[in-house]
Amino acid sequence: MIETDLLIIGAGPTGLFTVFEAGLLKLRCHLIDALPQPGGQCAEIYPKKPIYDIPAYPEILAGDLVERLLEQIRPFQPGFTLGERAETLKKLEDGRFEVTTNQGTRHRAPVVVIAGGLGSFEPRKPEIANLTDFEGRGVAYMVKDPEVYRGGKVVIAGGGDSALDWAIFLSEVAAEVSLVHRRNEFRGALDSVEKAAALAAAGRIRLITEAQVDRLYGDTHLEAVVVRYNEAEKGEAYVEADHLIPLFGLSPKLGPIGDWGLQIEKNAIVVNNAYDYQTSIPGVYAVGDVNTYPGKLKLILSGFHEAAVMCQSAYQIVHPGKRYVMKYTTVGGIAGFDGSLKEAAKEVVQALG
Repeated sequence: MIETDLLIIGAGPTGLFTVFEAGLLKLRCHLIDALPQPGGQCAEIYPKKPIYDIPAYPEILAGDLVERLLEQIRPFQPGFTLGERAETLKKLEDGRFEVTTNQGTRHRAPVVVIAGGLGSFEPRKPEIANLTDFEGRGVAYMVKDPEVYRGGKVVIAGGGDSALDWAIFLSEVAAEVSLVHRRNEFRGALDSVEKAAALAAAGRIRLITEAQVDRLYGDTHLEAVVVRYNEAEKGEAYVEADHLIPLFGLSPKLGPIGDWGLQIEKNAIVVNNAYDYQTSIPGVYAVGDVNTYPGKLKLILSGFHEAAVMCQSAYQIVHPGKRYVMKYTTVGGIAGFDGSLKEAAKEVVQALG
């Protein structure tokens, strides 16, 4: 039996930052995640993908962001149950919740925080007849290690942020990068669209628009793709390729959490964003991409904000009636860091006599 103050379901960036905000309030945290290591999708799916919207970081790799977050929460010594999926939620007579994993590990806490991102994922695959024949032999639905593509010929299919970002990033790694999109207009951020256009003008990315990948060719490994244009009179184009990366998004699934009696809307958990991001079950919160409310932005920094607000409300559940006066970290310091700095200062004074 594992007991804590805040039980956090999901050890992605938002779940990890929740530990920091809770730690400032001296609340103990324990995290459950089905993945074998902390970091969520940032660690498992795209650790080498650059992220551009984290404050103070013009660019940071997803894996590096996870490392910084783990460093930030280390003084608060959170517990982890990794490689296990949160399966059931039960309200106990004493008001606490009990969450049991698929491995039978039981956890109890007065507050449960669901920070499971978008849940578990399956890639959306384009309708290409022999696509699955080349999975693991040139076809991949995510980029885990960009070095795999060094010096190779890469075709990326898609028109969103991921397709644009990886086309831009791999233009510095691969020998050739082709970006295929069924429309002329891209759905990604304007800055990324402009960068991709500039790289295309410089001959570093081949843009193939109003077209779709139609067939794949190769023996033991992918050798080429055939691109079919939307307009029949334009015909087809044969593109040599060592790698095809179809990036049409991921289909999220809430999994067992969807059966916990929470209010669900379009595969996301409805929360009260006017106050504290609490769900339809008092004492159970949802922060990050897993929740929804009017005006919701699915950004990591939005999850960070939600975690900070949520922890203030959770404090009142863990310590009912106890008044907490918020102190800025620039004034009050950070428990753990603050103590170690004071001890280090004492040692310096003693050494200097």
